[in-house]
Amino acid sequence: MRRRRLLFSLLLVAAAGTVTAAVPRPATAALAATPLDRVIPAPASVRPAGDAFTLGAGTRIRVPGNSGEARQIAGYLAGLLRPATGFALPVTTRGGADGIVFRLGGRDTRGLGAEGYRLTSGGRALTISAARPAGLFHGVQTLRQLLPAAVEKKSRQPGPWRIAGGTISDAPRYAYRGAMLDVSRHFFTVEQVKRYIDQLAQYKINKLHLHLSDDQGWRIAIDSWPRLATYGGSTQVGGGPGGHYSKDDYREIVRYAASRYLTVIPEIDVPGHTNAALASYADLNCNGEAPPLYTGTKVGFSSLCVPKKVTYDFVDDVIREIAALTPGRYLHIGGDEAHSTAHADYVAFMDKVQPVVAKYGKTVIGWHQLTGAHPVKGALAQYWGYDKTGAQERQQVVDAAKRGTGLILSPADRAYLDMKYDKDSPLGLAWAGYVDVRRAYDWDPGSYLAGVPGAAVAGVEAPLWSETLTTSANIEYLAFPRLPGIAELGWSPARAHGWDAYRVRLAAQGPRWDAQGIDYYRAPEVAWPAR
Repeated sequence: MRRRRLLFSLLLVAAAGTVTAAVPRPATAALAATPLDRVIPAPASVRPAGDAFTLGAGTRIRVPGNSGEARQIAGYLAGLLRPATGFALPVTTRGGADGIVFRLGGRDTRGLGAEGYRLTSGGRALTISAARPAGLFHGVQTLRQLLPAAVEKKSRQPGPWRIAGGTISDAPRYAYRGAMLDVSRHFFTVEQVKRYIDQLAQYKINKLHLHLSDDQGWRIAIDSWPRLATYGGSTQVGGGPGGHYSKDDYREIVRYAASRYLTVIPEIDVPGHTNAALASYADLNCNGEAPPLYTGTKVGFSSLCVPKKVTYDFVDDVIREIAALTPGRYLHIGGDEAHSTAHADYVAFMDKVQPVVAKYGKTVIGWHQLTGAHPVKGALAQYWGYDKTGAQERQQVVDAAKRGTGLILSPADRAYLDMKYDKDSPLGLAWAGYVDVRRAYDWDPGSYLAGVPGAAVAGVEAPLWSETLTTSANIEYLAFPRLPGIAELGWSPARAHGWDAYRVRLAAQGPRWDAQGIDYYRAPEVAWPAR
């Protein structure tokens, strides 16, 4: 009898344990909202306060004032959030004190500039205010990062969708925050470029520099010189089929970039890096003989014929047609590694070409070798030197900056996304050294070049050269996780920079990239969450 009572007691204890184990415990960690300062780029000002805002089935996106651009941004946000949340998220122009509210203009947007925003999150509403539509769009990117990473998935997820209470007031440090994609060494389709544009927009990049011509391929149709694209664009590094953009293709890239508040900056690299053009038209060569198409990776061997009149007819036609397709302010004329052009010829060429850019309503950008000529008033020089760059070359850039030439900083051993992470990286080059994630982030554009006035720094750009890249996954592997760091250097105030805090915020991006299908490199210096 005693054994039966003992067995009965043990069964009761076991049953109680089973019931206790089946009761779900509060998922405190899952319910905690992301702190307002846990985003990239780091905001200028964060003030946590009050209750969190919860996105729910009845949430509306309100656009008082019926601004067309604000409605488009609201529709973009709804399109991002609907798949994972399963909510309808209707966009309405009716006013109200609940839901997600976009406010364009007004007294509380003073001081935010053309791209700044204020995000205020509370119990019933989340409001994004901005003086201009670009600010609303950047505020949306911050809102995305404040939601759980699962919001980026294309299938319905359980949530909850909470955003911590408080206010972010934010505006960029630099007006120029760029990324360059080399489509000449390897060609990338319109859809691949659009994918990269979407990734850039998440981190408030506002310039897309397209490297459209080089020795290995000419990638844009020019009606007055048709063989540039059809013949000069017919191959790529390694001898693949290459490709080029029709004018309609290019217009679509420009349109799509503008919808993400990026300005396209086209680059036609002259007088060097021109073998694709020289192969297409014999007259552009001093000896009148066209060289064969080139599919290797050496640099510095090609040059337009500076004394020939036809060279300037060619340059005028190309710049005229590309300027007509490009609504943005800038046109990049290259000018780097012109080793086969005598210095006097280089100076004479740049003196003739820069006014052509101005004639067609654009502002010149050139690689920093332009400072060895006579940069025109308003021109920007893009510095790509690195630790091994000679003192004389650096001083030439510093002197030009002191005379009024603006600088875009793209130091090759910091900002070049095509440099290998380390000796084991399967993609990329290493001529400027290895660039790990910390090295890409841990520098200050405002003090990088000693002697350069702070006002001369227009901003930063992260170039991605494509000698070793053939797919979107290749692009993503080299761009992520380094690109967000360059974006933060361009956007966030210098006081917000710091590796220890940044690496924590960067680690939190990993699950978001997983949800988006971005093929990023899990750098060992970052404590990525387990998958």
